[in-house]
Amino acid sequence: MNDLLFTLVEQEEYEILLEEAMNEYGQSILQLVYSYVRNSTVSEDLTQEIFVKFYNSLPTYSKQSSLKTWLWRIAINHCKDYLKSWYVRKMQFIEHIHTMFESSKEMIEEEMVKKEESEELVQNVMSLPLKYRELIYLHYFEGYTIKEIAELLSINSNTIYKLWIGSYICKCSVHWHRA
Repeated sequence: MNDLLFTLVEQEEYEILLEEAMNEYGQSILQLVYSYVRNSTVSEDLTQEIFVKFYNSLPTYSKQSSLKTWLWRIAINHCKDYLKSWYVRKMQFIEHIHTMFESSKEMIEEEMVKKEESEELVQNVMSLPLKYRELIYLHYFEGYTIKEIAELLSINSNTIYKLWIGSYICKCSVHWHRA
């Protein structure tokens, strides 16, 4: 293949040479470009631009390296130039801002859902009978242990355990009503 390409360069058959180079190296160049830009649409556009550059530069080809190596060098330089371009830096900045905005928006939505769920939970707990509400409040909201609650309310801890079972049943019914 290289002999054919060199012959075409010497005969200045640039259109045929371009076609042969695209057939032989097109997919490889596309993959190389994709490894730089990680976007298939941009990769296809840049690959076309690379082959245009290749075609326009053929009269200056000095045969110091293989045509493939020379084409790869054009592709790599073109990719680097693209990545350094003002347009890409601006688009990356905009995408970064957009991503931050979207994640912030999602966080706000999550916070709103949590707030609504928390308000609903408080309403459900407040709708329980006082003896269960008191137990749930002291344990879950204030962090007291059953022994501490028993001392605080001057109730036998066995009574607390019985209330605990009752509050568990109430809690389950609250959860089932929410689901």
